[in-house]
Amino acid sequence: MSENLPGGALTPADGLTLSRMGYGAMQLAGPGVFGPPRDPEQALAVLREAVDLGVRHIDTSDFYGPFVVNELIREALHPYPQGLHLVTKVGARRGADRSWIPALEPDDLKAQVRENLEHLGLDVLDVVNLRVGVAEGTSGEPLGAQFTALAELRQEGLIQHLGLSNVTLDQLTEAQAIAPVVTVQNLYNVANRQDDALVDRCAAENIAFAPFFPLGGFTPLQSDTLDSVAARLGASPQQVALAWLLQRSPTIVLIPGTSSVAHLRENMAAADLKLPADAIEELDGLAS
Repeated sequence: MSENLPGGALTPADGLTLSRMGYGAMQLAGPGVFGPPRDPEQALAVLREAVDLGVRHIDTSDFYGPFVVNELIREALHPYPQGLHLVTKVGARRGADRSWIPALEPDDLKAQVRENLEHLGLDVLDVVNLRVGVAEGTSGEPLGAQFTALAELRQEGLIQHLGLSNVTLDQLTEAQAIAPVVTVQNLYNVANRQDDALVDRCAAENIAFAPFFPLGGFTPLQSDTLDSVAARLGASPQQVALAWLLQRSPTIVLIPGTSSVAHLRENMAAADLKLPADAIEELDGLAS
C-alpha cells in the first residue's frame, strides 16, 4: 500500500503510515466553518473520492462545524478503510456567534477527545494534535499541563499518537519531555516561511509537519512569480505551491482542503508535479 500513496508515504511512528498528500476536511462545514455544508451530498462525495484517490491521511476536528465535519466523515467512510488515518485536534470550542474560543483546561481537553471519539464513531483516535497559540500564530506559553492530560489518555488507550499545532521550537521540546510527538501542524507555505527551522527539525527527527493554509487559507496566495512558474510548467499556481511544499522537506505532509470534487482532483495531481531546480530557486525568493 505505502508504495502507491499519493505523494509517497511517511511513517513517523510504528503503525502510522500517512500518504504525504492528504486531505483537510475543514471546508466541508458551512460558511465560516460553521453549521452544515451547502451541499451535504457533495461533501460526502469529496470524502469518498479522497479515499478512492489514495488519501490515507484526513485532518479534522470536532470544532469544525462544530461536530458537523466529524459526523460527515463518519457517514461517508465508516467503517473506515484499512490504513486510513484520521488526525484530529483539540484546544478550542465554537461560540454561537461562530467565534473560536480557546479551550485548554486539561479536563476540557479530555472531554474534547471523548467528543471526537463519539462523533467519529471510534474507540481509539489515531492522532490527536494539541492546538495552542492564537489565531494563525504561536503564543510560546508552557503547555505541560495540557499535553500531560492528552498523554494520560494515550496511556489509557484512547489515543494512539500525539501531535501539536500552532507551536514553537521550545514548546515542541517541552512536549517531547512528556510523550512522543509524531506530528506538528503550523502555518507554513511558500510565502510564509517563519517556521523554516521547525520544518528542518521535524525532518531531522522524522516528525510529520503538516502546513495548515498551504495555499494561503482565507487570503489565497497571489504572486506573479508563482503564476509565471505555473504557466511554464503547464500547471496551476495552487499545484505549484503544493508541489513546492512536498519538495521542501521529506517529512512534510499536505492537507489542502476543498469542498469540490474537481478541486480535490486538481490538488491531488500536485503530488505528481516535480519542480525543476530553477523553479524552486524562484519560488524560494517569495519568502516574506
